[in-house]
Amino acid sequence: MGMTITEKILAAHAGKEAVRPGDLIDARVDVALGNDITAPIAIEQFRKTGRKTVFDKNKVVLVADHFAPNKDIKSAQQCAFMRRFAREQDLTHYFEGGNAGIEHVLLPEQGIVLPGDLVIGADSHTCTYGGLGAFATGVGSTDLAAVMATGRLWFKVPETVKFVYSGTRRPWVDGKDLILYTIGRIGVDGALYQAMEFTGETVDTLSMDERFTMANMAIEAGAKNGIFIPDGVVETYVHQRAERPYRFYESDPDASYKDIVEIDVSGIEPQVAFPHLPENVRGIRDVGKIPIDQAVIGSCTNGRFSDLATAAKVLKGKKAAPGVRLIIIPATPAVYKQALTEGLFDVFLDAGAVISPPTCGPCLGGYMGILAEGERAVATTNRNFVGRMGHRKSEVYLSNPAVAAASAVLGRLAGPDDLGVLY
Repeated sequence: MGMTITEKILAAHAGKEAVRPGDLIDARVDVALGNDITAPIAIEQFRKTGRKTVFDKNKVVLVADHFAPNKDIKSAQQCAFMRRFAREQDLTHYFEGGNAGIEHVLLPEQGIVLPGDLVIGADSHTCTYGGLGAFATGVGSTDLAAVMATGRLWFKVPETVKFVYSGTRRPWVDGKDLILYTIGRIGVDGALYQAMEFTGETVDTLSMDERFTMANMAIEAGAKNGIFIPDGVVETYVHQRAERPYRFYESDPDASYKDIVEIDVSGIEPQVAFPHLPENVRGIRDVGKIPIDQAVIGSCTNGRFSDLATAAKVLKGKKAAPGVRLIIIPATPAVYKQALTEGLFDVFLDAGAVISPPTCGPCLGGYMGILAEGERAVATTNRNFVGRMGHRKSEVYLSNPAVAAASAVLGRLAGPDDLGVLY
């Protein structure tokens, strides 16, 4: 019997000819990632192992992105602790300040993660790298410490569910809408500890950025990882960036799946996830005219250049409604520079937006856009749990960049009578 792409990557990294769901394997890790929240805990645990140096200074990556630029004394202490460790270990890939960005956008952009890799990160959205055809998953800080010391980690091979997308997308429907629709269909635990394999004729038309967006939110369905079969789109993206050799894997025709879910995208319209779960999804025609106080366009889910370009297309010649705080957060310095160079900042500033330096910022309730009691935000982020972006009695609605931009102009969620702003 054949193997899925997830099983093939895990088998290769465990030195085995084949693995099956449920197998426990000890596998080598290509990239181990930590950020300014999770890395300090991992570093403390690494010290306790007695090891003096990390297993490979080229494969341990640290990024200051969650509370950086430092928002307060505690976050400054966290970053300082991580910075000292990076210098002590002479890490090749340490990012802060003007060369830092949101980790899950930064690492692919810099060619650090590649197709066929096994990547772990002490951040749940590490699954983003499945967009490249890598096995990537989030772990706890203690597991990160173990990998920092040994370069290996135990895994339980997950079952795989194949999602087959067919049909032609409607205007303004992008990867964010496909993954929101999917999560709405199967639920936030619908792929619990499973691999979500995204395939089908529609997937072939997705940009690299849209693939990252979909893989990024696999964790919101409880998945161990999300993954795409790499193709020419991926090759074009990685060829100019890769620091080292990479390998394309694909699933065998006779691979075994726990389930196969077929989705016709032709009937999917832009989606909005209502509070307080990503599965609480409605099509844009069913959202109603709900007033908002804030619109956030950014994050590891939708902070890439194409996301900002989509928002600018909607915002051009328009202004955010009175009382709406429009916040734009380019995900990396490269995204920031391209948006500036290509005139997107003029559009945003003319619309009354605040443009932030690259940071995770408000996505996790960090800073740069915290919500007060009773406030509502529409955001291109990935989670809308209770208190996720501020006060426990605030609300977050998840959408794609076009819907978020249109809602900022309208002063309310873009609804059935407001599609003229979009269409």
